[in-house]
Amino acid sequence: MDAYFTLAAPAEGKHTEKMSRFLAFAIPVDSVEQAKAEIARKQNEYHDARHVCWAYMVGPKRSDYLSSDNGEPSGTAGKPILGQINSFNLTDIVIIVVRYFGGIKLGTSGLIAAYRQAARLAIEAGQIEERHERAQLRFTFPYMSMNDVMRIAKLPQCRITDQQFDNTCSMTIECNADDAEMLRGRLDAVDGLTFVQ
Repeated sequence: MDAYFTLAAPAEGKHTEKMSRFLAFAIPVDSVEQAKAEIARKQNEYHDARHVCWAYMVGPKRSDYLSSDNGEPSGTAGKPILGQINSFNLTDIVIIVVRYFGGIKLGTSGLIAAYRQAARLAIEAGQIEERHERAQLRFTFPYMSMNDVMRIAKLPQCRITDQQFDNTCSMTIECNADDAEMLRGRLDAVDGLTFVQ
């Protein structure tokens, strides 16, 4: 199954530790660029805060990730935030935690616990949803094969995203990645159908 998990919508959490306030924002994103834009937006919005720490994870394979301590001692903010993203097995998400210093130092272990808790509260305030990696199949076929093609394209697993009908017709269908092989096999059996890279 090419399934992965993310948040259905942005969510927020708040945590207070020895007068320091931690405001956490968990935001679903589609790309690293979008994650960075959300971080920049929060840094701008909370420019008066002592620290705006963050972590993101992007892509169905969970291969693009980064975190920042933003001036906190190394490993005390970004890593615990990223740790919560991993604990919930999420991707396509950025979590930003804004800290307003309350005048009492928390120490390394106190900071780690506080950032971890703030990130966890934001995730738990949201709704986790399962998504599937998508695949596209592009192909051309002769007009006389239209009925065979439409029989497959109308299956519940498929969504037609582009179609042109002429002497030679072309179509693009989108499906869950785990259905792509089966659909490709069925389309392959249609007379005159050719896949386009």
